[in-house]
Amino acid sequence: MKVGVIGLGYTGAVCAACLARDGHEVVGVDTDPSKLELLHLGQAPVVEEGLQDVVRAAVESKRLALGDTIDRRIAECDVTLVCVGTPAGSGEQYLAAVHRIAEQLGAVLGDASHFPVIVLRSTVPPGTTDSAFTTRLEEACGLKAGVDFGVCFQPEFLREGSSIHDFYHPPFTIVGSASERAVERVKELFAQQPGEFVHTDTRTAEMIKLVCNAFHALKVSFANEIGRIAQSLDIDARTVMEIVCKDSSLNISPAYLRPGFAYGGSCLPKDLRALLHLARRRDVETPVIQAIAPSNHVHIERAAALIMARGSRNVGMIGLSFKPGTDDLRESPLVTLAEQLIGKGYQLRIFDPAVTLSRLLGANKAYVERSLPHIASLLCTDLVDVLLHADVLVIGHRSREVTDALAYLKKPGLSVVDLVGMSRAKDLQCGYRGICW
Repeated sequence: MKVGVIGLGYTGAVCAACLARDGHEVVGVDTDPSKLELLHLGQAPVVEEGLQDVVRAAVESKRLALGDTIDRRIAECDVTLVCVGTPAGSGEQYLAAVHRIAEQLGAVLGDASHFPVIVLRSTVPPGTTDSAFTTRLEEACGLKAGVDFGVCFQPEFLREGSSIHDFYHPPFTIVGSASERAVERVKELFAQQPGEFVHTDTRTAEMIKLVCNAFHALKVSFANEIGRIAQSLDIDARTVMEIVCKDSSLNISPAYLRPGFAYGGSCLPKDLRALLHLARRRDVETPVIQAIAPSNHVHIERAAALIMARGSRNVGMIGLSFKPGTDDLRESPLVTLAEQLIGKGYQLRIFDPAVTLSRLLGANKAYVERSLPHIASLLCTDLVDVLLHADVLVIGHRSREVTDALAYLKKPGLSVVDLVGMSRAKDLQCGYRGICW
């Protein structure tokens, strides 16, 4: 293909050189004369292992052409990658370069005789591609995105120090766009790369880049806090975390990484408190780990706020134990939620087939009697009783029985607050709100 790359900093230089290496005709554009001078000489504008050789080969093969303006050569490109910087000083990203490039690109797109595809790769806030970027393109060229040209957002995942390897071995290729035609063109361009190709909407693609890097930062900080605690106990944290990472079923896996309701139960809260107690006794600061329990509490408050916003005091709750299929009520976030609702005067009815008062024993029984002293009057053995009572139905456990009942229930004004991501939510004939979707 003919490929344009606008912005020859770290990401742009790597993409331009590697795409030329793969046999594409690449036009690289940057306004920095020092970068262009180095590239003309076959030298990389950034220090990166292996990049020097790839750049030299691209220039010598004449598959990498260079310029300081967006001109007709860019208009003739099949795909143009926008890789300009979006620095974030105090937090808000600086998008002036992205806006300027959109206007300059739009000024030459009118000369295109084909269906050019513009791919924004700069890290931007969700909504930027569909709004400011595309709007400026359309206004500058007088054409319509999706009809006369395509627009996509494609986040890059290049780590400094291993960018060549990362370019050819991405974890996945994410492309956000409403244009199937544009997505197919980008997919063709990166067809040689392994990993799953994921087509999504642009806002999701923009969000993924921010989330990935925030998650990486969280992992580094968490590991370092564990390191400080372990060191204070004369334990080698490297060994601890090496063994922790061997668990690919729970620790390093999609488990616990699905948005939903708060954590609870007899293990997570207790052991988290124990770890924090160890840290405090040894004067070890752990701001990340200390924030876990408060964050969990915020999520319970979020659920309560959603329920209260429905406008009725007749509330039904599906589930009470911390996990479906168990009667363990200790530190269940649903018990905490129920306690809050009762304290604010809500008329609550609860259905949880695994919770039977006569079978509750020991600490479990003591906990629920302390938290919900009137639990006997709240629990219903028949799902229908809860459905008939509720104007607001809170889904705290996944249940096919409940999903089937709601599919046939005709109750005007019923609102469902979903804490678990119930199946067939789109089929519900009532109001619906997910806790974070």
